Amino acid sequence: MNRRHFLQVGMGSVLVLAIARTLDREVFTGPILAKTSHFTILTEKDADVIRTLAPVILAGGLSDDAVERERAIQEVVTAFDRTVMGLSPAVQKEVQQLLSLLTFNLSRRWIAGVIKPWNETSAAEVKTFLDAWRNHRFQILQQGYQALARVIIACWYGNPRSWQSIGYTGPPFAEQLGAR
Repeated sequence: MNRRHFLQVGMGSVLVLAIARTLDREVFTGPILAKTSHFTILTEKDADVIRTLAPVILAGGLSDDAVERERAIQEVVTAFDRTVMGLSPAVQKEVQQLLSLLTFNLSRRWIAGVIKPWNETSAAEVKTFLDAWRNHRFQILQQGYQALARVIIACWYGNPRSWQSIGYTGPPFAEQLGAR
């Protein structure tokens, strides 16, 4: 890839993200959705993306019990919102742009390859999307995959309810370390 092609791809990506963010956040969702959402950073559409991705990314780490599984997924979504809220404003904006790209109908179809809305997408379709982005030739999509996967994994395995499934007894305390 030469420098000119790299700059063209970069500018095209910025343009697509900007258009998706503007259309998705301002025209289609408007201020009404922002006021009804119980999240700080995420919209309900963003939360649908995380709710759909989490079970596939965390495949072996979630309970087989449906009620426990749904509770864990909701905890991941809430933790995702808190985690993004704690990031710098510039990184928050990047995460919002990424989620806008995934929630906006046209970009979800053409860039992510997901035809149906996220809450109607099967686990197999989500896995195909994740595999495609993880191995994509454009580094920006690989980075999008890595950002989503790492934050979702951190949000679940940072939760004490997940520790038993991986044999983690919790962080050591001063008494356990011999400190007085």
